[in-house]
Amino acid sequence: MKIVFMGTPDFAVPVLEALIRHHDVAAVYTRAPKESGRGKKINKSPVHLLAEKHGIDVRTPKTLKNDDEQNYLRGLNADAAIVAAYGLLLPQAVLDMFPAGCINVHASLLPRWRGAAPIQRAVEAGDKQSGISIMQMVQALDAGDVLAQEAVDISAQMTGGDLYDRLTVIGAPLLIKTLENLSAIVPQRQDETLATYAPKLEKAECLLDFDADADTLYNKIRAFAPYPATYFIYQGERFKVYRASVTEAAGRPGEITAGQDELVIATRGGKALRIETIQREGKQAMATADLLKGFHFQKGICV
Repeated sequence: MKIVFMGTPDFAVPVLEALIRHHDVAAVYTRAPKESGRGKKINKSPVHLLAEKHGIDVRTPKTLKNDDEQNYLRGLNADAAIVAAYGLLLPQAVLDMFPAGCINVHASLLPRWRGAAPIQRAVEAGDKQSGISIMQMVQALDAGDVLAQEAVDISAQMTGGDLYDRLTVIGAPLLIKTLENLSAIVPQRQDETLATYAPKLEKAECLLDFDADADTLYNKIRAFAPYPATYFIYQGERFKVYRASVTEAAGRPGEITAGQDELVIATRGGKALRIETIQREGKQAMATADLLKGFHFQKGICV
């Protein structure tokens, strides 16, 4: 097939690699490079860099709604557009442009977790499964007919980063298999009564509220690890938390019930979190036991 690919982050890279091996990628659309640092260094997306490596034309429009961009797309005479974490909305004119349509690689078992952050929201909610859905795109958010799905189990210790890595591995093979059998696949309509939404992660969510129950906090910590990472404030300093476990402890929510050889912080309901991997401001993440060799949290203080 002649393909237009649209994607931006690391998650989309294996998908593009697979398409390059199996199909004819006519052009790649990705988000525009960003400037960073004092030197205004130009940072191209992972998808941008891969496309350039293979000599594929790269487009970085701010919108796909203007006539010039749509005329360029139409002129490629592609069979389908494949989308994986692109970051721009596709207008109806683009969705209708390709004979095989626009096909999305989405990191959840639709209709659960439509939207921007399906991986983290699945872990945060304590879901036992996630997966990849290959779907035909429509104007409504992640609401198109499903062409294929593959599920993976979420263990009690799995972080958002762990699940991200697992789904990155299975997305590309599932897409290639789907494209090979596209003419024989009967699209499955999503059950709207089961739809849930995964809003993008906000900075305000990262601050741990120890007035919540321990299991809820535990799921949030692992969902947001390694990025953007949850944190608490102790004596005006921010400490990021990457791993923790639930334990029994009596104390007010937020009270440090152990701070000498281990860091245990009470939550609501007579339970607590034992903080296992932590990062002090300006330092590397480390085992909490290593931090406590040179830094001590005062027992009885609330964070």
